Amino acid sequence: MSQNFLLSVTALLALLPASVYPYRRVAGRGEDGRGWAFWGALLLAAAGPGMWAILQVAGQWQTGFSTALWVTVAACMALFLPLSRLHRVAWRLAPLLLPYLFVVGALATLTEDARAPIMRGNAPGLWIDLHIAVSVFTYALLTLSAVASLAAFLQERALKRKSPTPLTRFLPPVAESERLQLRLLIASEAVLGIGLATGMAVLHFEQGTTLRLDHKTLLSLATFVVVGALLIAQHLTGMRGRRAARLVLIAYLLLTLAYPGVKFVSTILLGHPAWS
Repeated sequence: MSQNFLLSVTALLALLPASVYPYRRVAGRGEDGRGWAFWGALLLAAAGPGMWAILQVAGQWQTGFSTALWVTVAACMALFLPLSRLHRVAWRLAPLLLPYLFVVGALATLTEDARAPIMRGNAPGLWIDLHIAVSVFTYALLTLSAVASLAAFLQERALKRKSPTPLTRFLPPVAESERLQLRLLIASEAVLGIGLATGMAVLHFEQGTTLRLDHKTLLSLATFVVVGALLIAQHLTGMRGRRAARLVLIAYLLLTLAYPGVKFVSTILLGHPAWS
């Protein structure tokens, strides 16, 4: 059993209390509000994956599937922690977000020993680092937006059926979820645009071109178009509810295929590295 695998398991265990705690609340146990137990569990969930992600990418970026997943989990927690503090209802997304991140961490742990080559290239390090950081936080922002969209979808369905569940009673109200989703979508679109621009800059230094029509680029562009179309539709027509939720989840699926999806195919199924 490798040291990396043990460290990955440790990071996974750090996510467990925060993944379980909201469901103790949903079941009617535990204190109301964001008490010390909630913040302690959330800080642990951010520290474990965050430290492991830093250790994995220290020195040179690795292109492995497991690294991509752990960095994604760390970025989501880095955003969700302050969002839970600053936004009055964002913390109520925890029953959806934290178990999902735990599953992602479990997948990262199971694939920890897969070959993870180091990225090589001629682009200046600043451009590569900027492109990677923007890509990671774009995916984290869209993850949180998708979770907020799912919360609104579940709440709306429960209201229409007139059969609320303990989970839907815990989640934010529909209007609050939709407002949070919209703000996160706007941020995602802006950061994704920066990510596409920095990706073109890296390609210019690497290959002398600004556009490479591979799977990752096409899926990223499709995500940009879908999110942009959704924002325009919401501004012009006020589109909300299930249709908006479906488009957000489609955009998230496209970006998932573009980022961890490409890495999974290239490093796990095919056994050779994705470029970035």
